[in-house]
Amino acid sequence: MNKGRLYLIPVPLGPTAIAAVLPQAVLACARGLGYFVAENAKSARAFLKLLPADLPVQEIWIQELNQHTPASELPALLAPLLTGNDVGLISEAGCPAVADPGAALVALAQEEGIQVVPMVGPSSILLALMGSGLSGQSFAFHGYLPSAPREREKRLRELEKASRLGLQTQIFIETPYRNQQMLESLLKTCAHETRVCVATDLTLDSEQIATRRVAAWRRQALPNINRRPTVFLLQA
Repeated sequence: MNKGRLYLIPVPLGPTAIAAVLPQAVLACARGLGYFVAENAKSARAFLKLLPADLPVQEIWIQELNQHTPASELPALLAPLLTGNDVGLISEAGCPAVADPGAALVALAQEEGIQVVPMVGPSSILLALMGSGLSGQSFAFHGYLPSAPREREKRLRELEKASRLGLQTQIFIETPYRNQQMLESLLKTCAHETRVCVATDLTLDSEQIATRRVAAWRRQALPNINRRPTVFLLQA
């Protein structure tokens, strides 16, 4: 029996028109699928209703894969693929399998010889890098940094040093309610000439992307990024 294909389907980063951020080919693919693995089943159903899916949402097979899913459950998520059914993998926001629990399923699919089809859509990491003006030749994404102030500042110094030595853009995120503290730590810790980009509400009407040297950031009123999805970038 032929195996199905695992489609990696991006979803919007926030409340914006689906057609504004996803190509028609992606929408058509997602509409036609009857099987999904999702980071959050509730938000997946909301996405499918917006498409709208060809099948009634209650008839679509949706299984969750998140940070709490044990590795022992991954084979069961591949079961429809092994019987010839195509499956869509979707994240809570943006591109699945990039800084996302879905990466584990993609790795297993590759081991099983299942065709993986990544599709075009919004990635907050790449959009922030594109809009920052910082180096896109060499960059690294670090996910979340430590939340404790002292440990966070230590990590920022390490990233700044790595950027300086490797001519590399450093990219990271924070839990939205700690965004303001992260920005303040950046400006407290980094050298005057280090460039810092703050990319907030990407793809939304309220989108803001600003890159300044630390010295310039310190001279101006800081943007209110509290509880707004934000990507931080620095280049020393």
